[in-house]
Amino acid sequence: MTRIVCLGELLLRLSAPGRELLLQSPRLAVHVGGAEANVAVSLAKLGHSTALASVVPDNPLGAVAIGEMRRHGVDTSNVHLAAGRMGMYFLGAGAIHRPSEVLYDRAGSAFALHADMIDPEQALAGAGALHVSGITPALGPGPAAVALRAMRAASARQVAVSFDCNYRASLWRESNADASRSLHDLAAYSGTLFGGIRDLALMLRFDAGGNETEDGFRRAGEAAFAAFPKLERIATMTRREMSVDHHELGAWLLTRDGFFAARSSAVTPIVDRIGAGDAFAAGVLHGLRRGYGDSETVQFGLAAACLKHSIPGDLNLVGEADVRALMDDSGFGVRR
Repeated sequence: MTRIVCLGELLLRLSAPGRELLLQSPRLAVHVGGAEANVAVSLAKLGHSTALASVVPDNPLGAVAIGEMRRHGVDTSNVHLAAGRMGMYFLGAGAIHRPSEVLYDRAGSAFALHADMIDPEQALAGAGALHVSGITPALGPGPAAVALRAMRAASARQVAVSFDCNYRASLWRESNADASRSLHDLAAYSGTLFGGIRDLALMLRFDAGGNETEDGFRRAGEAAFAAFPKLERIATMTRREMSVDHHELGAWLLTRDGFFAARSSAVTPIVDRIGAGDAFAAGVLHGLRRGYGDSETVQFGLAAACLKHSIPGDLNLVGEADVRALMDDSGFGVRR
């Protein structure tokens, strides 16, 4: 079984307990995560051989992050140690009508400064797939260059490439880089692209016009297929928010030959929504690797994302049987 390699920064998340504001009381809960790490762990839980390519500081924080990846079955042989600090972010979970708030603290991290320690050719040895997100190029020129080299190397090796746009406005503002151009350059190497209408509009420089509809997604997708010859699929999760604790999720998948939608599902109350997009991406990649049809693939991805809302922390720790149980509507009785 070939490995799926995910390239990106390992993070620590520091969260206010319960629904408190940040530092309302002098306590913070710590979780390990990061977009690409989340995908790697989720795929490992779904039965795949996965590896993470990253850089962490050579200190106890980096050691804990690496240990957490190993605990969940992710190969960390290409996670390098360097001088510097641990990338992290702070989360204040919302409640009722108060949205959640994320504060990034990633500038000058070991990954941002030393991403060039990652050798794409070495990291891709034995790989059948590579997954990268648009967060990586937002962290600076070094990470952006490594991500592009890795995607070029994967494409040259005929390794399947997936790319999640994952646009984070605050990170791009700090980097002073051209998000549109950078994301466009990376998307050009992807066979599977994760992104909604606004992501596609950003990369292709057209006005989305607030048209977050199925028809708008189809038209944006057609433009992306015309711009990116290697592109085979575009997938996105939709979210309608009635309150912080009550959302309705759906998902769309577009190919050059057809459109597939997953039946929407309500998630309420929400335990933790962080990492749901990564869980969706992992679910879709699982379906593609297992040879599911496109309709089943997008339904599996949505079910995986729905289950992530029930799990504290960034990581989706459910297995294939759990996702299947939700897809089959097998009920909520205690499993004995």
